[in-house]
Amino acid sequence: MLKRKLVGVVVGVGALIGGTSVTFAQDTYIPLISKGFQHQFWQAVKAGAEQSAKEHNVRITFEGPETEAMVDKQIDMLSAALAKKPQALGIAALDSKAAIPLLKRAQAAKIPVIAFDSGVDSDIPLTTCATDNVAAAALAADKMAEAIGNAGEVGLVVHDQTSRTGIDRRDGFLNEMKTKHPNIKIVSVQYGGGDHLKSAEIAKTMIQANPNLKGIFGANEGSAEGAAIGIKESGKKLVLIGYDSGKEQKDDINSGLMAGAITQNPVGIGKCVVDSAVKALKGEKLPKKVDTGFYWYDKSNMSDPKIAAVLYD
Repeated sequence: MLKRKLVGVVVGVGALIGGTSVTFAQDTYIPLISKGFQHQFWQAVKAGAEQSAKEHNVRITFEGPETEAMVDKQIDMLSAALAKKPQALGIAALDSKAAIPLLKRAQAAKIPVIAFDSGVDSDIPLTTCATDNVAAAALAADKMAEAIGNAGEVGLVVHDQTSRTGIDRRDGFLNEMKTKHPNIKIVSVQYGGGDHLKSAEIAKTMIQANPNLKGIFGANEGSAEGAAIGIKESGKKLVLIGYDSGKEQKDDINSGLMAGAITQNPVGIGKCVVDSAVKALKGEKLPKKVDTGFYWYDKSNMSDPKIAAVLYD
């Protein structure tokens, strides 16, 4: 976590009108507050943001709480970032409502807000750089249905029920099953905070409580990896569908423990945040959402260049 106090000003060459090119000084400050640091996903988002910052000659910081359950700590980080009077702000909210009072303060101070990965229940962010999580989770549901013969019992291990990603991935999966796969019964939806150890315990308990369970969907990196540990320790053979990438998930797919997963484009998300902030500072109009894309990957296509480019360690 960066401790330096950074206070920046926008230095423009030329006027900020009429599409005139603008050069930003290195002291233009854009803090990015993520949902966490413990997953490789966030390191990949950070890498994309740093790449864009270098291209645009702006300064960013990238920080998040130790776990994705620490909503209060994220709010404190957001408050501290605003106190430094940044030129723009990026936020991946752990709670879609809790951040709104601080974002209203940013809006009042004319600080452009860019949401990423997980939006907020407000129109304050000028855009949201994120995966279409509803559609991605629906694809995960279809893959699960195919793998278990379109019938049987399935459980979900989700990271939370407060962030937009948690809500959208849960509901996208559940609604797709209800609409297209009525012979599949969802027997349990549990929340592990994205922590792999807690998610492992949840998975083991779920398996013990539901002896006919055929599959588990892990809705983010920590949830999926935790579910993999839980399945392995239970000694049962189940179909596991994951979300995100990372070395552990790729290893589990190669070993057959995990059937496959949805990968996002985390580097693209990071680039989108900083690119969008710079556009906002230039006075450019932004779309309300930027869909950064997703893919299904399994053992058969992990080496495909298009897929390999969005997988990360």
